[in-house]
Amino acid sequence: MLYFTITIIVLAVIILFSGIQTVNQGTVAVITMFGKYRRILPPGLNIKIPVIEQVYKIISIQNRSVELEFQAVTIDQANVYFKSMLLYSVMDKQDETIQKVAFKFFSEKDLMQALIRTIEGSIRAFVASKKQAEVLASRKEIVDFVKDQIDHTLFDWGYHLQDLQINDITFDKAIIESMSKVVASNNLKAAAENEGQALLITKTKAAEAEGNAIKISAEAEKQAALLRGEGVALFREAVAKGMSHAAEEMKQANLDTNVILFSMWTEAVKNFAEYGKGNVIFLDGSPDGMDKTMKQIQAMMVKKDNVNRS
Repeated sequence: MLYFTITIIVLAVIILFSGIQTVNQGTVAVITMFGKYRRILPPGLNIKIPVIEQVYKIISIQNRSVELEFQAVTIDQANVYFKSMLLYSVMDKQDETIQKVAFKFFSEKDLMQALIRTIEGSIRAFVASKKQAEVLASRKEIVDFVKDQIDHTLFDWGYHLQDLQINDITFDKAIIESMSKVVASNNLKAAAENEGQALLITKTKAAEAEGNAIKISAEAEKQAALLRGEGVALFREAVAKGMSHAAEEMKQANLDTNVILFSMWTEAVKNFAEYGKGNVIFLDGSPDGMDKTMKQIQAMMVKKDNVNRS
């Protein structure tokens, strides 16, 4: 009788403790009764009906990641190799969502296989519509396309796609070499065009500078010629006034005005000798030549005097 009592007590304690269920943080426990979904146990210490209620599955609601490596073919028949990282999680803690996660797939392995194949299929469909040259610049477009394609499917499974990162996109060796050659040739072409533009700009600026220099030089020469003309005119005016004044004074002193002409003649010869700079000037220095020159100067003076009087 004592042995039976002890056995009953032990069984009661075991049954009592079997009704206590601890659920770890970041997870929930799916409870079934007679094989049918009943409720969800949140993290912490929970009580369930011993023997009758069973823990069917522990579901993690934390973020999970998986690495993918697969191959796709572009519209121009180039093989593209992808390495990507998938980040996903259970959508929320609602009963409906947890039931989808718990009962949609037989095991976690089946879920991962379906998830990976669905994403690979979406990326392959996108790449099949692009040329190889367009794929490298389409990372963001690929991610957006995949999210649009599988968000509804994942919702039906109770999951949400947090992020899809495409870490590496590579091609066959022959394609990579050909793409490198194309890039190199484009760089050479761009460099040649830039060099041509630079040369054109340099020559244009040089021509503009030369034109401006010629213009400035011509303007300076024009101004110098104008100033030289004004200087010569002023000099002649001063000489004329000086000669007239000297001639008047000589007349008043009863002196021969030919002395002035002789002085002008000798000054001219002296000036030719000092500032000729090697130029050859033929002058008739004989007495007859000087007399002829004197008469010409006198005739010019008389003509000018007549003009001034009239």
